[in-house]
Order: sequence, then C-alpha cells, then structure tokens
Amino acid sequence: MNNSYNHVVQYYETDQMGVVHHSNYFRWMEEARVYFLKNNGYDYKKLEDDGIISPVIAIDGKYKKSAKFGDTVNIKLYISEVRGLKLKIYYEMYVENNLVFTGNSEHTFISKDMKFLNIEKTFPEFYNFLINEKELYLKEVAKSSK
Repeated sequence: MNNSYNHVVQYYETDQMGVVHHSNYFRWMEEARVYFLKNNGYDYKKLEDDGIISPVIAIDGKYKKSAKFGDTVNIKLYISEVRGLKLKIYYEMYVENNLVFTGNSEHTFISKDMKFLNIEKTFPEFYNFLINEKELYLKEVAKSSK
C-alpha cells in the first residue's frame, strides 16, 4: 500500500502567526490523492484521457492541532468506500507523529460528456484496484481496534 505523501508547509500557506490557514488542508488532500493514484499506476491525467473524471461531491475535515511554517506534514490516505459510481477517501495528517487533521472526500465518476460512469462495469481494472485498497484499509482498521 503506497498511501503516504509528505508536504512541507510553505510560508504563503500560513497566517501572521505562522499557523497553516485552514483551507490548505483540503488542498493537501487533493495533492495526496493525485500522488497516491500516480504512484499506484493511475495517473490522474491518464485517467481523464481514458474518460474517467472524478469530481469531489463532498469534503469535510477536523482540525486536531496546528501545523506551522516549515513543518513536514505526512498525509496518509485510505480508500474507505467504493461503489460503481462513488468513492470515499479518508485522510490523516501528521506532524512528527502527532495527528493534526483528519478528513474525508467523496467523489463520483463521470464521463467527458458529463454522464455518470459506473467504473465497476466500464473500468474494472481501476475498480478492482480501489476495492483492493479498501480491503487493505479495513484490515488496518481491524488491526488498530484490537
């Protein structure tokens, strides 16, 4: 499972106190998602060229602690739900092993002509990859709850 991404906090991402502005966590979720897909053989550009567009339809997050200028934020993402038309991703962000943020993004799949796309039927290889990642996540959750 190649689900980890590091982001170094830039000065422009902070406020006058050097604390990360809240909107950046959502940007980092996208950075991590694009990185995750690319490093697992599903480059976003190639997916779109193949006809899979995956807009965000819902997003949320919880701030646990502040990240600051110069911190390296380790972002872990997990596929938490997959259906033919829907994908949910869960994110955890850490600074030096301290949890600073958790979040979720929800996506749907559409074609270039803006029609819903059932990836289970139209792109089974990609669907199976996502299902496998979801199974790995569920094993991780089960292991951590023991």
